[in-house]
Amino acid sequence: MARAEVEHAPHELPADHPGFSDPAYRARRAAIAEVGRTHRRGDSIPDVVYTAEEDEVWRVVSRELARKHEVYACRAYRTAAEAVTLPSERVPQLREVDERVRTLTGFRIEPVPGLVPTREFYGSLAERVFRSTQYIRHHSVPFYTPEPDIVHEIIGHANMLGNPVFADLYELAGHASLRSRSDAALDFFSRVFWFTIEFGVVWEDGELRAYGAGLLSSYGEIEEFRRAEIRPWDIARMGTLDYDITHYQPVLFAAESFDRMVDDLGTFFAGYDDEDHARRTA
Repeated sequence: MARAEVEHAPHELPADHPGFSDPAYRARRAAIAEVGRTHRRGDSIPDVVYTAEEDEVWRVVSRELARKHEVYACRAYRTAAEAVTLPSERVPQLREVDERVRTLTGFRIEPVPGLVPTREFYGSLAERVFRSTQYIRHHSVPFYTPEPDIVHEIIGHANMLGNPVFADLYELAGHASLRSRSDAALDFFSRVFWFTIEFGVVWEDGELRAYGAGLLSSYGEIEEFRRAEIRPWDIARMGTLDYDITHYQPVLFAAESFDRMVDDLGTFFAGYDDEDHARRTA
């Protein structure tokens, strides 16, 4: 899931969104988004009273993804998901997810009404804060969403944040984004984030496994990613490669091991700034 450059009103859906022509869904989405709009840091997160239909979407998607994670997810993600212990029969409340993740790694989960500015989203990670939407995808297409919804945010990202290694990478990424003063430097950083934290894959026990939140929260793509063009781990190439958020990713970069990914990505995030960007693109 890509992050938009500007925040948009929750009822303003693109014409190709599954809920575009459903006024009841748009109204419901706007009502849920209001919880995030009015929340202030430090306040308790109000619960959203999800409908039976919304709980059913969560139940179907989370059950099927859990099965696929056993086959396709890396070990560190599976261990973290077990530690976070999301409910499978209903949409989790951000309040309870925040409490659990905070206990495990000190990361906080905060509600937002919709997509937030890129620099704001990444910058919050430096404070060990993950900004999450609370609305859920349209019931007509439970296995697809064109934007980050609570399935992507929680099954993809919050589960990862239950692992201290992933949580530290997210924080390092946040600091790297803050040091990316120029738009060009931030763009390079964002591409690396995309091909790792969102769509990262790694060799583990002789198999290609996923650790990226975008893959781990996508019912369809998690079964297809091994058919992509798998390129060797190369941060320089990640930072300059274009990607299209509307299609399954045709190119992925695989680290030779989980430890290699953590070491290399952590080093990149820890040292990245405008000067580093200039050297890498000279």
